[in-house]
Amino acid sequence: MDCLLLDLFISYIKRIKILFLNYITMNFAKRYSSTFKIYRNNKGKVRMDSFQFDKKEVGPMVLDGLNHIKNNLDKTLGFRRSCREGICGSCAMNINGKNTLACLTSIEEKNVIYPLPHMPIIKDLIPDMTNFYKQYKDIKPWLQRNPPYDVFESSKDSEILQHPSDRKKLDGMYECILCACCSTSCPSYWWNSDKGYLGPAVLMQAFRWIEDSRDTQTEERVEYVNDAMKLYRCKTIMNCSNTCPKGLNPGQAIGKLKKKVEEYEVNNHRKTLKIDEIR
Repeated sequence: MDCLLLDLFISYIKRIKILFLNYITMNFAKRYSSTFKIYRNNKGKVRMDSFQFDKKEVGPMVLDGLNHIKNNLDKTLGFRRSCREGICGSCAMNINGKNTLACLTSIEEKNVIYPLPHMPIIKDLIPDMTNFYKQYKDIKPWLQRNPPYDVFESSKDSEILQHPSDRKKLDGMYECILCACCSTSCPSYWWNSDKGYLGPAVLMQAFRWIEDSRDTQTEERVEYVNDAMKLYRCKTIMNCSNTCPKGLNPGQAIGKLKKKVEEYEVNNHRKTLKIDEIR
């Protein structure tokens, strides 16, 4: 009887040992494995593809995982990438529900990846940015000087000086890399980008040039954005500031831009009143 109980006890211990080892092995494998569920779109044919690989085979970022999939598992996968350092903005996409840069996002156990939302898709994770860049071009994102002096002619003889306090006003805006994460997280931009609304990224850049003390076309720039659709379709939802991978605050910049536009309107109204009084 005692021998039988001893055998049962030993058998029970062995089973527990096997279960424990299996548990440890599974958790160890789970710890180092990663699943990528990726949106695919080829000529309008949409599907979701899943890929699994050992995280030890790749670098730590989502972009490393995408490169691994393209190089080793599916060469047809389409996505943009360039600098790998969060500078170019090429690898902007929606990862686990948030617009961000693949090169700055760590690989998790499960990764669900879509292209930037509400944008026409060229292929897979590649959105068509034509309208976004057109809007950026429309705000004339370069330094403008009154004739007969342009930026280069006047700099031949002397520098275009700027006080440190004026330069500081550009902080938090000039760092924008135009990845479009903020604009494509904005519901107003989803529904009105094709109707004229410029969106958070472009509006912040418009304000960047309005605030630049070296630029002499401030009034013209303010008049351009002073529009019910271009500027005031912003409803201060603040998704833009929440999602910016560079930690910038487009929502705040747009608020300051609205205030600047209102100040110009008040000043112009006062000028009109003075002219009427003189008459």
